[in-house]
Amino acid sequence: MTALPQGKLRKTHHFALNVKDLQASRHFYGTILGLHELTGSEVPETLVELVKQGRISNFVTPDGWVLDLFWEPDLSPPNPDPEQQFTRANHLAFDIAPDAFDEAVQVLQANQVAIAQGPVSRPTGRGIYFYDPDGFLLEIRCDPEN
Repeated sequence: MTALPQGKLRKTHHFALNVKDLQASRHFYGTILGLHELTGSEVPETLVELVKQGRISNFVTPDGWVLDLFWEPDLSPPNPDPEQQFTRANHLAFDIAPDAFDEAVQVLQANQVAIAQGPVSRPTGRGIYFYDPDGFLLEIRCDPEN
């Protein structure tokens, strides 16, 4: 059996989501969550035309991986009940400094983002689970404060 040795895959490069309303998702990920949207020369060469056509938007996280949002206007949710998770994906988690966690919770609440669970406290830290505009489950989490 052939397999890649551990350590060959270096990092997460990008994560792609299909979204029904690209503008609502751009606002959510760019304005509410504060991710940097790639524009101009920052857009990967292979995606420039799709960005110009308004069919995709790209955001980069502070640690350098890219979130691609693909506009699919006829997209139906996997289930009208957002608590019924996507078939294979459970959730996407963003890390935040412990001293910024409460601020993140306040931002979500102020923007009336649908909260699935939390904030919760565990031995591994604190977290809050919430939905993006298409019902995809996200988490903001932090390590325990020392």
